[in-house]
Amino acid sequence: MAATSEDDSLYPIAVLIDELRNEDVQLRLNSIKKLSTIALALGVERTRAELIPFLTDTIEDEDEVLWALAEQLGNFIPLVGGPEYASCLLSPLENLATVEETVVREKATESLRMIAGHHSPADIETHFAPLVRRLSQGDWFTSRTSACGLYAVCYPHVSVALKTELRTMFKCLCTDDTPMVRRAAASKIGEFAKAVEMEHLKGEIIPLFNSLANDEQFSQDSVRLLAVEAGITIAGLLTESDIETLLLPMFRSAASDKSWRVRFMIADKFIELQNAVGPTITKNHLVFHFSGLLKDVEAEVRASAANKIKEFCTNLPPEIQEAVIMPNILPAVKELVCDTNQHVKAALASVIMGLSPIMGKDNTIQHLLPLFLILLKDEHSDVRLNIISNLDSVNKVIGIHQLSQSLLPAIVELAEDPKWRVRLAIIEHMPLLAEQLGVEFFDEKLNSLCMSWLVDGVFAIRSAATANLKKLVAIFGLEWAQNTVITRVLSMARDPNYLHRMTTLFAINVLVPVCPQDVITKFMVPVISNLANDAVPNVRFNVAKTIAYILPNLDAHTVDGQIKPCLTKLQLDDDADVKWFANEALLICAN
Repeated sequence: MAATSEDDSLYPIAVLIDELRNEDVQLRLNSIKKLSTIALALGVERTRAELIPFLTDTIEDEDEVLWALAEQLGNFIPLVGGPEYASCLLSPLENLATVEETVVREKATESLRMIAGHHSPADIETHFAPLVRRLSQGDWFTSRTSACGLYAVCYPHVSVALKTELRTMFKCLCTDDTPMVRRAAASKIGEFAKAVEMEHLKGEIIPLFNSLANDEQFSQDSVRLLAVEAGITIAGLLTESDIETLLLPMFRSAASDKSWRVRFMIADKFIELQNAVGPTITKNHLVFHFSGLLKDVEAEVRASAANKIKEFCTNLPPEIQEAVIMPNILPAVKELVCDTNQHVKAALASVIMGLSPIMGKDNTIQHLLPLFLILLKDEHSDVRLNIISNLDSVNKVIGIHQLSQSLLPAIVELAEDPKWRVRLAIIEHMPLLAEQLGVEFFDEKLNSLCMSWLVDGVFAIRSAATANLKKLVAIFGLEWAQNTVITRVLSMARDPNYLHRMTTLFAINVLVPVCPQDVITKFMVPVISNLANDAVPNVRFNVAKTIAYILPNLDAHTVDGQIKPCLTKLQLDDDADVKWFANEALLICAN
């Protein structure tokens, strides 16, 4: 019996060993994902004594298996007996933090950081800090890159002497001969700065940061661009005067860096930088550099900066917005409107309308409206689309009258644009324009346009146009609908094109909820009955679907006298789909 019990207790780890030696990668991967189950079967003592050493010594596998192992070990603390035994997990994760594959090292580092949070200060000093030291002094760059991510979680919990050693080792990593190590240090120096005392931040970390930000060794722009984000983090820890003295030269240098990737990074992070340094430094220094990025020689940089225009201007103190925008930002915006790159203009078009509330009515009419018109007539559809999609912000500032005089002719022109997505964007904004323009203006300028969309060659346009009818009826009222819309929509039932006859049915579906019963019975039901005799099966089964939809809006007399005979006829149709939908509608009648 004792031997049997011993065999049973050895079974889980024997199965694990067997599966990890299998040639099938998927089987090995599944085995790693079941590690927690195996650990539960073994118990905490045997997991510490047998499973963890086994994983430390014997794992050499495919990257995806090692990644899964690194992930599993990060959640292993309860399975080894709790935080007091967390240090036993450090050894296998240390091995994983030195492998060649980047994603495995990153996952191992992530798990080590999680485990560090469960260590007591004594365990950090006894077990975790030595691990950081070994990784930092490793022969291969892989271990040194992993070490960079561990300083911030270790530093706050160790003695003063050990803190000094950690800062010294981090300095060595920042000046490492291998670019990959310096890159890792640049990506983590921001979070390390948060953990370091202010005196050491100013005296040691910021000089290190500046050396990384100006990394010219081997022309490593990848190091410099990572330093930009770290610089923003560090700026959030300093006063304005310290930022101006210690960090501003670096930000200036990045904004005019010879590498477009560094300039792109600072353009991409410009709003975060603006928030970190405050309004005074923004006004005195950053406005000039932001304007420069808008005029950058690289299109990617211009596009990234253009995307930030609205937010940058919104974040300026209200009392200086106009004084900053008019001489500095607006000239750059005027240049971007005529940019040769489509993506730059699309980025600008997505935000330029948002400048209207900031600049006010007079400046919008004088300076921005001409730019809107240029972009509305741009040859690229996505540029036009971005302008159309943001009309409401301009309408709130200048009013519908001015909008209709200046932009409406261009909008009408776009309503017939060859690109259907542009036409669709116009349709989606039509209810807003209708509500603001009023019924007379709408009938005069836009009504015929809305009707033409119902017979558009693209289904998405016809569908959106029918959905618009319901919104227009809700805005202008039933009398307008009867006089203007319903008659014209129902007349399409006689159109030679079966797609247009189907559009009549779709329009009835959206109009029924906003029409009274007598209008439905008098005008719509006869049309539906006639279309039940249509030669095209698609039209006939859509008749059955429409009937099923409008039944709750009909009285019993109409149902018995007109609807049921129509459905009974469709039930005998030669087309299987027509029969099916007719049966479905008759079931609804019966209920």
